Amino acid sequence: MIRKISLLFAGALMGATALSTAQQFGTSAEAANSETYEQLSIFGDVFERVRAQYVTPPEEKELIESAINGMLTSLDPHSSYLNAEDANDMRTQTRGEFGGLGIEVTMEDELVKVITPIEDTPAARAGVLAGDLISEIDGESLRGLTLSDAVDLMRGPVDTEVELTVIREGADAPMKIKVTRDIITVRAVRHSIEDDVGYLRVISFTEKTYDDLAAAIEEIKAEVPEDELKGYVLDMRLNPGGLLDQAISVTDAFLDRGEIVSTRGRNEEESRRFNSRAGDLTGNKPLVVLVNGGSASASEIVAGALQDHKRATVVGTRSFGKGSVQTIIPLGENGALRLTTALYYTPSGKSIQGTGISPDITVEQPLPEEMRGRVEAAGESELRGHIQGESETDEGSGSIAYVPPEKEDDIQLNYALDLLRGDKSDPSFPPNPDQAAVSD
Repeated sequence: MIRKISLLFAGALMGATALSTAQQFGTSAEAANSETYEQLSIFGDVFERVRAQYVTPPEEKELIESAINGMLTSLDPHSSYLNAEDANDMRTQTRGEFGGLGIEVTMEDELVKVITPIEDTPAARAGVLAGDLISEIDGESLRGLTLSDAVDLMRGPVDTEVELTVIREGADAPMKIKVTRDIITVRAVRHSIEDDVGYLRVISFTEKTYDDLAAAIEEIKAEVPEDELKGYVLDMRLNPGGLLDQAISVTDAFLDRGEIVSTRGRNEEESRRFNSRAGDLTGNKPLVVLVNGGSASASEIVAGALQDHKRATVVGTRSFGKGSVQTIIPLGENGALRLTTALYYTPSGKSIQGTGISPDITVEQPLPEEMRGRVEAAGESELRGHIQGESETDEGSGSIAYVPPEKEDDIQLNYALDLLRGDKSDPSFPPNPDQAAVSD
């Protein structure tokens, strides 16, 4: 699969995780016993031996970070230590904006290829074009670097300048283009009108997702008369998750009443229940939700709630199956701790951990010939050390995570559109929200 990355996403994807709002909190942990202190003493002895006697002088900071991460990754795949730089990157991603150039790029023959410059961004204004190959950044060759490394070179403080060496088809020689970095705002939601259906693609759950979604719905309603609008497709395929509060707000946009999600932690008093408020932004129009193996965590919260309340018909393939919540705990100048603190449950009381969301209507999306055998189904249940789900079976979770770049090849999307228009026969569609599976 061609590896893509967007400078809009600061060079790193959110990952299959639903993050709660960052907060510092205390716990009344049990006092460590003497055996624990003895083990810590052994750790100190080993650290001193390595520091003093290893064949080459080790980086002590890296040793400590590796030790901390070793402890956390032994818990589950989603708990980890974030050093100051990683913690800042995480904050950048969840805010949905950063200092950058505004281009979507991929890697081709060890060079960075511009997929497209984003409209009204520094790169577009400086004259960067789709198809350009970037060979150098500030005189540094990109050959031998990873795509993430190249993205890091292009990111930086707002109002600072970066020089790109660009190879353009038809040009006699490489071109030098100077671009001044600016704040790039991530579009968490993209939308379009497919004749008489509103299409809403939720890319990730950042601080801007609900606002972007609400604005998109209003634009669709303004362009298509209410009596002609058949409904909405909410596309959360390839959506790796994000902020828990945004998942709750997005779900609330389509519900008038009822529970959205509950989280249950180590102690009973830590359990929380989140309910919707009156007001469906779509006016209760029919809704189809698209999911696949790349739909994880926050996107599963949304799909699970809308499915349980029979507010939407879920179409596609089984989702990733990440039903745990991570809390970001600041550690001051030392970064942050990302710790799994709870599991979430759909309104019907079902845990998705290790099982995923099963679609109401399964519609497979075939892989192109050149990708067959190279892309495998993946899910939470296949991650080493994952938390065993209450309902997890040998069937596991997840499915192929692939969406065609062209809509005419997108079987799942076209099925959803036909379903809303009545071109597909399904006795359960449209769902009746008055027959919700979960009562208030």
